[in-house]
Amino acid sequence: MIDFKYSLVFSLTIFLANHLSETAAQQTGAAKPELKMIKTNGISMRIATMGDGPLVILLHGFPGSWYTWRHQLPVLAKAGYRVVAPDMRGYGGTDKPEKIQDYQIDKLSADISGIVDAMGEKSAFLVGHDWGGLVGWAAMLQYPEKFKAYVAMSVPYAGRMQESYVDTLKRAYGDKFYYVLYFQQEGVAEAELDQDPQGFLTRVYTSPDVPKEAPTLTNPRMDAGGLLPRIGVPKKLPDWLSKKDLDYFVSQFQGSGFRGPINYYRNFDRFFELSQELKEVKVAQPVLFIAGAEDPLIGGANEGQLNAMMSGGTKDLRQVKLYPDVGHWVQQQVPDQVNVLMVEFLNGLNKKPR
Repeated sequence: MIDFKYSLVFSLTIFLANHLSETAAQQTGAAKPELKMIKTNGISMRIATMGDGPLVILLHGFPGSWYTWRHQLPVLAKAGYRVVAPDMRGYGGTDKPEKIQDYQIDKLSADISGIVDAMGEKSAFLVGHDWGGLVGWAAMLQYPEKFKAYVAMSVPYAGRMQESYVDTLKRAYGDKFYYVLYFQQEGVAEAELDQDPQGFLTRVYTSPDVPKEAPTLTNPRMDAGGLLPRIGVPKKLPDWLSKKDLDYFVSQFQGSGFRGPINYYRNFDRFFELSQELKEVKVAQPVLFIAGAEDPLIGGANEGQLNAMMSGGTKDLRQVKLYPDVGHWVQQQVPDQVNVLMVEFLNGLNKKPR
């Protein structure tokens, strides 16, 4: 997960509610996503795809995979869309370049632009959560001709940053531990997490209301230890995550490791540079913003505050929707509500899906 509170700062008819909000678990007995490889921006990328119609691309965050969107793929396909959920660069079945600079934000957004080309389309709707949300914002700014609208989840965008996010954190935390600063040390965090993918994913794939054991490391200094002992182990899985789901996520990181995903964090300065290059540009396409009200990435902001904040970076913010008592993993925790809202938004922009 990433924390941008310092720098980035409806209903349908009863028919839709009953039919479009079915979960992937209910639908995949009849249809499952097809997993296949495509070429984009000089890398091989694994995608999950379903359906036929206008293209919708779903971008996952950290630590995720295409499977993050298991509840959205069949619903959007049934609603008349061609849906693609990639393993982002460095994840799962997609190529994992070794160099830190291979994960700069403009390269990541070029990957997504290349998906449109690889699918034989001229444009697409875009959806992004967490790091996928940040990549999505960059893609909307850099490729406005390719992306028609954006559903952003968890990561708001307020326009040009005043300083590098890493510099902001260094000033705020000094010698105290913060995971983004910990991730800046090349080779350190990935060595820790690669040794225990299940332990890490069990700790982060949880909800605010799930009881947790006390952390075994409470010394706040960065040099006192790593990440895992600082996070209390949940006493159970959250209701929205089955053991089968967790096992799939774990299997992906057992194969891919964490270096690629952590390299995203080592390129925050490039996003700061890009924000200067695009300092006069706002996202002009229609935007829907969705988050859990308890998601730490929105820093406790309410819908009105987020509307005001995001006016600095968007021209056509259609709606901000926060779900009470929901944490960071909004599209997995309340998939039915998210699905209905997304379909309504997309159908409103695309009156006649093919």
